[in-house]
Amino acid sequence: MGIYYTIAAVFLGMQLAAGENLSAANPDFLRLQKTLEKHNFIVKIAPPPVRGAYGLFDSKTRIICIHPLVFDLGIARPTLIHEAVHAAQLCHGGKTVKALNLGIEPPAMTRRFFMNYEGFSRQIEAEAYTVQVQPDGLDLVISLLQKYCA
Repeated sequence: MGIYYTIAAVFLGMQLAAGENLSAANPDFLRLQKTLEKHNFIVKIAPPPVRGAYGLFDSKTRIICIHPLVFDLGIARPTLIHEAVHAAQLCHGGKTVKALNLGIEPPAMTRRFFMNYEGFSRQIEAEAYTVQVQPDGLDLVISLLQKYCA
C-alpha cells in the first residue's frame, strides 16, 4: 500500500496555546522529528493528502505529514509517535513495512482505531496505536528507530 495514516483521535499529547512557539512548547515532538530526520525521513507540518487524516506516512518517499491542527488539539506528540512507528516498520522491512512484533498487548482503548483494518494492515496499525499510548512511547519509538534504521 505504501501510505499509512492516523484518522482517529489520539490519547496523549500536549495542549498548545494559540500562537505558542512549537519548539518551546513541544520539545518531545522536536526530539522525535530530529531523530526521524537523522534516519533520512522528512517531517512536514502540512495537511496530509488524505482527507480527515491527522498524520500520514508515505513509505515510498519517506515523508511524514503532520496536520497543523494536531498542535491545537494537543495530540502532536502521539500523532508523530504513531507515524514514527511506521517509519521503524519500514526500516525493519527494507522496502516495505514489516511488523515489529513488539510483544506489547494493545490497550482496549486503542482497539476501535485499528479494528476496521484488515489482515496485515491491522497488525501494522495496532503496533502504531499501541506504542503511541505507552507512557514511554517517545523513548520506545526512538529506540526502535535506532535499532532498525541504523
